[in-house]
Amino acid sequence: MQPWIESFFNGRSAVLRALALAIFCALLPLTHDARAAETEAEAKAAAAATAHAVPGFWDPRRRPERPDLSRLTVIRFLTETDYPPFNFTGADGNPAGFNVDLARALCEEIKVTCTVQMRRFETLLDALASNRGDAIIASLAVTPQTRGKVDFTDSYYRAPGRFAARKDAVMPEIRPEYLEGKKVGAIAGSAHEAYLKAMFTDAELHSYPNDEALRAAVKRGEVDFIFGDSISLAFWINGTDSENCCAFSGGPFTESRYFGEGVGIAVRRGNDLLRQSLNWALFRVWEKGRYTDLWLRYFSVSPF
Repeated sequence: MQPWIESFFNGRSAVLRALALAIFCALLPLTHDARAAETEAEAKAAAAATAHAVPGFWDPRRRPERPDLSRLTVIRFLTETDYPPFNFTGADGNPAGFNVDLARALCEEIKVTCTVQMRRFETLLDALASNRGDAIIASLAVTPQTRGKVDFTDSYYRAPGRFAARKDAVMPEIRPEYLEGKKVGAIAGSAHEAYLKAMFTDAELHSYPNDEALRAAVKRGEVDFIFGDSISLAFWINGTDSENCCAFSGGPFTESRYFGEGVGIAVRRGNDLLRQSLNWALFRVWEKGRYTDLWLRYFSVSPF
C-alpha cells in the first residue's frame, strides 16, 4: 500500500477506514482501465502522426553554396521504366512518379531545360558512362560498389527498417526492452534479421522466406511484430492485401551499417558542377516545402 494511503487510513476511525478502503478498491479498476485507454490512444496518435511523417535530410543551418548555374545549359535525366510510385509511365505515356516530379522541380530551381529518359534499370549506369544522359534519378542506392562507378548528390530519401503490428498491438515507441519475449518476424538472411539478432536479443525471432510469408504471419497472429523495409511495408499497409489489419509500430531505424546510406542522384565521376548544382537545388526544393508536397502526394502512409 502506498505510504499516503496508509497514513490516511491510520488517522481515521474504523468505519471511515473501511469506507475509504471500499471506495479505493472500487476506483482502482477504473484507474487501470483509464490508463489502458490512454495507452491505446497514445499508440493511435503515434500511428496517425507517423502516417504523414516526412523525412528531413537537410540542415537549415548548413545552406549549400550557390554554384555558377549559368554554366549549365541542359540536364538529361535517366530513370527506370517501372518502379512505382518512384518512376513509371503515366497515363499519357510520359515519365511520371516521385523521382520524375522531383527532377522537374530541381530543373525549375536551376532554371535549366531538362529531359527525362526512361530505361531498364540495369542499363542506367552504362548509359550514364557513355554520355547518353547526365544524371540518374532512379532510386539508385548509395553503396561502396556504386560509389566506385559514379558520384552522388546528398541522399534525398532512405528506406529505413520499421516494425509493423496488428492495429490492436501497435506501440507508440519501440525499444529492445519493450519486445522482450515478443515474437518478431523478419526475412531470413536479410539486413533486418541481422539487426534484430544484434539489437533485439531478448525478442523471439521468427524467420520467413519472403515478404508474403512474413506479412501473412502477422496477419494471422503468428508473430506479434514484423520488421522489414519501410517502403514496401508502407505500400502493403495501405494496400488491399493487408486487409486493413496492420499499422507501423514505433518509428524508423536508420543505422546505415544495416540499412544503407540512402538514395542519391548519380552523375559521372568528376562532374562536380552538376553534383553541386543538384545539391543546391535539392536544398531549395526542401526549404520551399515542395519536397514535402511531393512526398505527401506519393506516400499516403509514410515509410518514415
